[in-house]
Amino acid sequence: MSELLENIEIETAPNPRAAIIWLHGLGADGNDFVPIVRELDLAGLPGIRFVFPHAKTMPVTINGGYVMRAWYDIIGTDLTRREDEAGLRASQREVEALIAREKARGIPASRIILAGFSQGCAMTLQTGMRHPEKLAGMLCLSGYLPLAAVAGTERSEASLQTPVFMAHGRQDPVVPFQRAEQSREVLEALGYQVEWHAYQMQHSLCLEEVQDIGKWIRKVLA
Repeated sequence: MSELLENIEIETAPNPRAAIIWLHGLGADGNDFVPIVRELDLAGLPGIRFVFPHAKTMPVTINGGYVMRAWYDIIGTDLTRREDEAGLRASQREVEALIAREKARGIPASRIILAGFSQGCAMTLQTGMRHPEKLAGMLCLSGYLPLAAVAGTERSEASLQTPVFMAHGRQDPVVPFQRAEQSREVLEALGYQVEWHAYQMQHSLCLEEVQDIGKWIRKVLA
């Protein structure tokens, strides 16, 4: 097994009993979502370990081959016509290794949330749907379902019990709103329970969304 991805860890209390592995977007790193730990209202919940990994660096085709942190290559603006399947599956293994470490530290899969923004959202679905156990949840922000054509045959039976939170901005110029809606429709057709939220924003987060995320985390970890 290769070494674990570099990551930032924040624990809300000693001896955490739940974990949230939060995956950043293209060109960002694990620091991007560290501030959200303070913004979420998690009072009353047992201790949570937040893990913010840094994706490895690679040349990204859509950005002229510029080397940046990315979970997989983006080949064109369409996002799904030509997908970097090898990159998606390689990063899936990296995220699975982070889940395995939390389990080794005593947190069961049923207390682990996978969360992600944009490319990190795609990786949350790529990994969470194929994970052989029910997770506490998949938190999917401003992203889409990758490898949609094979998701139905590759998803695990247990993953159908994993609750899904999907949120998207109606004015998103990066991942079109319609792409997110299509992803939600595929998930629902496969039998996933999706809590769907749309906001008046672009490719970002807003205060109302952060509040809704906090409520959902409280619900799935209660």
